[in-house]
Amino acid sequence: MNSLNAIRETRDVFLSGAGVSLLLVGLCLAISLPLATLAHVALQESAAGFARAARLLLDVMRCVPFLLLAYVVYYGLPAVGIRPEAFWAGLSSLVVYHTAYFIEILRSAALCVPQDTLVAADAFGFPRYKRYTRIVFPQLFAIAAPVLVNQSVMVIKDSALLMIITVQEITFAANFVSANYFSPFAPFLFAMLLYWLMSLLTDRLVGRLGKLRMR
Repeated sequence: MNSLNAIRETRDVFLSGAGVSLLLVGLCLAISLPLATLAHVALQESAAGFARAARLLLDVMRCVPFLLLAYVVYYGLPAVGIRPEAFWAGLSSLVVYHTAYFIEILRSAALCVPQDTLVAADAFGFPRYKRYTRIVFPQLFAIAAPVLVNQSVMVIKDSALLMIITVQEITFAANFVSANYFSPFAPFLFAMLLYWLMSLLTDRLVGRLGKLRMR
């Protein structure tokens, strides 16, 4: 069977896989970015000893290969009586793993925020909440935007590894079509195209953070 015909006949499989991938990436970013922001604030406001311990834990998490983390969550948790479905195991792995990276990105960006603006905010008596929302966050996300976009694209790439724990995303769909229609090239090329489109979409959406400005 012609490779293009195989893709056309299995378009529902690819649409389903693309939907799962978009849902995984969208939920991961919707959870991990706000969570990382809150964690960054908590670390900034916490005692030095606690902050050092938390950052050590984050460093450990960032040094663990994502695939191993997904394996532990999906195959290891049943050993202690927790049996997550493949989708939720994959999503929780993505959130935990990439939240650690997003926190580190925000921490590094915070070092570049001009200190005189913070001093001015304190001098004008800004409450802690407004200090962050009106002064810190606009500058922080403007500085961190390019790296946040890059890390968001990494979320898309890591989602492809979840095929190993039977999450039926794009790579799973391409592998299914390839195995059942004996077409090793076209399905994976089409999957690459879908990932490219997802990356462009993510670049546009997350990149808007860099356009934030102080009011």
